[in-house]
Amino acid sequence: MQVSLPGKKESSEMVTLTGKVAIVTGTSAPGGIGRAIAWRLAQDGAAVVLTDIDEPLETPDGAIGKAELLALAVSELKASGGTAAYFMADVTKKENVQRCIEFAKARFGGVDILVNNAGSLAGSANILDTEPSQWEDSFLVNLLGPTMLSKAAIVEMRKTGSGSIVNIGSTKSLGAEAGFGAYTSMKHGLIGLTKTIAAEYGVDGIRCNAVCPGYINTEMHILANKKIAANLNLSIEEVKERRYANVALRSAGDPEDVANAVAFLAGPESAYITGAVLPVAGGAPIGV
Repeated sequence: MQVSLPGKKESSEMVTLTGKVAIVTGTSAPGGIGRAIAWRLAQDGAAVVLTDIDEPLETPDGAIGKAELLALAVSELKASGGTAAYFMADVTKKENVQRCIEFAKARFGGVDILVNNAGSLAGSANILDTEPSQWEDSFLVNLLGPTMLSKAAIVEMRKTGSGSIVNIGSTKSLGAEAGFGAYTSMKHGLIGLTKTIAAEYGVDGIRCNAVCPGYINTEMHILANKKIAANLNLSIEEVKERRYANVALRSAGDPEDVANAVAFLAGPESAYITGAVLPVAGGAPIGV
């Protein structure tokens, strides 16, 4: 006799994001975390607005316009049956932020999910080696941008009595190690923002959580491994063995691992979760 567990849904009844509208920032990089998040939310049925700043993206093959990359991403999403559009926005500019929200409303009818993924490594050095301008740049992208976008999204979410904000932090949000002064400080601040939004707007049915990736196989991470291998005359496998020696799972994750966590926190299956911080780091140490 098959036992039916209370609350368990059959696959045909699994909850989805159909009818929801999501904004995901920092989505231009192919093989990046933002792109994987946008793709997963679209697969789950959400209409997704992909955003990034209107500037070139430096790649091993040269600079490519981010608008071109976003247009291609949207085309691919639509070809796979998803619903998507893109909007060029600088998250550090209040007027850009508001126009992004208005675009989502006009194009798809509202804002139900916000994923603050855009980030900057500005100020990733020992504190004495950093300049005030680097701290300002880090603050603008890593903390003020998510704050302004969240504020604008919350206004819309309150109208429907529900919404989910997911902030993309880092293992640097959870601890500290030498050499990442401004970046670590701002990523800690992002967790403070996450918990504050959760505390203040839960009464409006709005949830806010954070996902903190560790080593993830983005193009940037893969390129870093290649550079280390070349500089130290090591094979890629030897580099991985050294870099991941203190990671419990002894490997880097994939962008899809982060996307899966975001999809869970954005969706109804996490309806009673807010103010949570979810590491996606394979058991990596978090420092001091």
